[in-house]
Amino acid sequence: MHELGVTQNIVAIVGEAAKGRRVTRVTLEVGKLSGVMGDAIAFCFDVIAKDAGLDGATLEILEIDGRACCEICGLEFYAETLFAPCPCGSHRLRRISGEELIVKSIEMAEAA
Repeated sequence: MHELGVTQNIVAIVGEAAKGRRVTRVTLEVGKLSGVMGDAIAFCFDVIAKDAGLDGATLEILEIDGRACCEICGLEFYAETLFAPCPCGSHRLRRISGEELIVKSIEMAEAA
């Protein structure tokens, strides 16, 4: 489960950006074609966040659909997997979305 390492990196990025302030919410964008399971990140987040001083922070995961554009016929379509062909049968595709793994936002409490 590589999501454990991914979650550790996400928490490290958030902790560094927070510079000691209390984090209340983290929003991630996870593409359906990224190879990362959002549920597994959510499972790991609470434990890792607690150990990293982000105790109580909530995690929101926004799932991004996979989209591709065919280089043969020009059709833009939803791609369910990395290897999904265009409806025309071509595998010459340019991926438009779905491979993201982005810390979209970090909400922090006001400094006391």
